[in-house]
Amino acid sequence: MAFRKSTLIFLVMLALCGVCFGAVYRVGDSNGWTSRGLVDYNEWASTKDFHVNDTLIFAYNNQFHNVMQVTTQDFESCNPNSPVAVYTSGSDTITLDKPGNFYFVCGAPGHCQAGQRVEIMATLPTPDDSSPSASPTEAISASSALSSGPALHFSKLGLGVIMFVLSTLLGFVF
Repeated sequence: MAFRKSTLIFLVMLALCGVCFGAVYRVGDSNGWTSRGLVDYNEWASTKDFHVNDTLIFAYNNQFHNVMQVTTQDFESCNPNSPVAVYTSGSDTITLDKPGNFYFVCGAPGHCQAGQRVEIMATLPTPDDSSPSASPTEAISASSALSSGPALHFSKLGLGVIMFVLSTLLGFVF
């Protein structure tokens, strides 16, 4: 009986991990977060399918750039004076923690106007989002984040599936 409980706890924990992990994206791909005009960040974002719990990595030279999360109005007017959050490490990791639009700009003078800004729309995962949208060659791990594709992640429906299987096999009702 103790083995059954241990197995059940392990499987529930495994399922919870599957629900929590999302994809990891390096903003701007190999160019990173820059004002040199090498990347159209909104074009870059339009080719991705962002979900809640996905992670953005902003990689940049922090002597020249930063990342500011701003409101819709401040994004549209390139106003960095009232940011929601400010990041300055040069390698900032931001998790999309809720559905909706996220707006990021560089607060250095003229950089936002030069195109160093991005709008990210995060949605809730749907049943058909249980596998990564990119091919395996585009997939990255949460620790490396060296390419543009999403990280491989567990099924976001994993908890429900595991709970159903466990209740059927072990006769439990959750």
